Amino acid sequence: MTGPKTNERPGTRATLRGYHMSASKARVVLNIVRGEDVNTAREILAGTTREAADVIGKVLASAVANAVNNDGMNADELYVSAAYADEGITMKRFTPRARGRAGKIRKRSCHITVIVSRMDEDRLTILRAARSAQAAASRTRRVATSRRTAEQTARLNKNEPAVQEIENEVVESEVVTDVVVNDEVDTTVEETVVEETSTDETVSDDTTEETN
Repeated sequence: MTGPKTNERPGTRATLRGYHMSASKARVVLNIVRGEDVNTAREILAGTTREAADVIGKVLASAVANAVNNDGMNADELYVSAAYADEGITMKRFTPRARGRAGKIRKRSCHITVIVSRMDEDRLTILRAARSAQAAASRTRRVATSRRTAEQTARLNKNEPAVQEIENEVVESEVVTDVVVNDEVDTTVEETVVEETSTDETVSDDTTEETN
C-alpha cells in the first residue's frame, strides 16, 4: 500500500513554484532538514553554504507563518513533517559547437514544498526537558559570571586603600622634588646676584682710581 499523495499530506504547507534550480540540488538540502524541529532546521539551513539553503529557509519561514497565523499553532511546537522538490518546466537553449553543430542547454526549474506539523506529546516532553536543562545551564553560567565579577570588584575595593597610599606617596615625593629644585634655583639666583654686585663694585673702584 502506497503512502498518502503529496497534496494530501496533513499539516500546514508553503510552496515555491518555478524556482530556477534543478530538483536534485534542492533535494540535497531538503533531506537534511526533514523531520527536524523548526528551530533546529533553521540552524541547519543557516550553517549550510548551498544556494538552496537560503530559498528553503524562506519557504520554511512562510510555512511556519501560515501555521501560526492561519491555524493558530505555536511555532516552538512545529517540526518539518514533509519536504520535497518536484520537477518544473525545463527551458531548452542551444550553444554553438564545432562543425556547425548545436549543443543542448537545459535550464531546469523545480517546485519546493515544505510542510510543518505539530509534534506529538512524547517528543514535546523530550524537547521541553532539553530546553529546561539548557536554560538551567545558561542560568548557572550567568550566576557564576556574576559571582566572579562581584569577587573581582570586592578584591579591587579591598586593595583600594593600599593603592591610594601608593598614589599619595608618589604625589608627596613629586612635591618634595619640586621644593628641592626650587630651593636650588633660588640659591643659584642669589649667588648670581652677589657675583654681579661684586663685579659692579670692582668696576666702580677702578673708575674712581683712574679719575684721581
